[in-house]
Amino acid sequence: MDDATQGTDWAPCTERARGWFESLRDAICAEFEAIEREAGSEAGFRYDSWRRAAVEGGDGETGGGTRAVMKGKVFEKVGVNVSTVGGALAGDFAGTIHGASRAAPGFSATGISLVAHMANPHVPAVHMNTRFLTTTKAWFGGGADLNPPLPYDEDTAEFHAALKDACDAHGAGYHARFKAWADEYFYIPHRKCPRGVGGIFYDHLECADEAQWDAHFAFTRAVGEAFLAVFPKLVRRRMGTGFDAAEKRAQLEWRGRYAEFNLVYDRGTLFGLKTGGNIDAILMSLPPEATWS
Repeated sequence: MDDATQGTDWAPCTERARGWFESLRDAICAEFEAIEREAGSEAGFRYDSWRRAAVEGGDGETGGGTRAVMKGKVFEKVGVNVSTVGGALAGDFAGTIHGASRAAPGFSATGISLVAHMANPHVPAVHMNTRFLTTTKAWFGGGADLNPPLPYDEDTAEFHAALKDACDAHGAGYHARFKAWADEYFYIPHRKCPRGVGGIFYDHLECADEAQWDAHFAFTRAVGEAFLAVFPKLVRRRMGTGFDAAEKRAQLEWRGRYAEFNLVYDRGTLFGLKTGGNIDAILMSLPPEATWS
């Protein structure tokens, strides 16, 4: 290990983070199921556990996770995954991960990942992910971004305000930095357009010691709590809005752009595939239906 993590046993911290991600998943799933009940639906989440598969050129099975999926009246398809995996990264891929290399391929990762695709085109789709990883370094990453097929300025402003409050409580300059990073990251170069109206994206919030870990963990929890506070409000605000065939077509075409980003550019998709993750859990971010003109 390098100077940033030498002498620190991060396993207890990984377990603490995992426990929080699981509790956040449970709270989100309960809230989303409550929304379905309000809409007169009995839809609920289905939970499937999985174990990490062997990776060619890497190591064998280590860790796993739970995939939670619901298909309902309001949430056409929503997935909330929590995974905790570890071992050795394969071959050249190790060199692409912060703090890892062929000579030091060991890693651990725990995180929550959520993507919701909505039945009503007036309700924004959304993505949220937070994670803690260790290699020769230890760090947090994550973020959330709003993806409305039919944007409303009011919804966009409220979503950004919630994330700004979370950022401002934990770091001067966090919001400006992480909002700009989201605008850069959630961009589709071959389309020359963003995939949504943005949010925040952060990575490599390094932990030199447990005190710094505590601070970054507190920020990561604030991001999850901000998401849980704001997104259900937006869903309830728009889920009863009427829509026509043209608006539904606009949603399906927009979903095609979302799928293109996640299959071509998304780091999390690549990391999951390269580390023996559950294929269905990794690709749960893809919409249930999309069109291309």
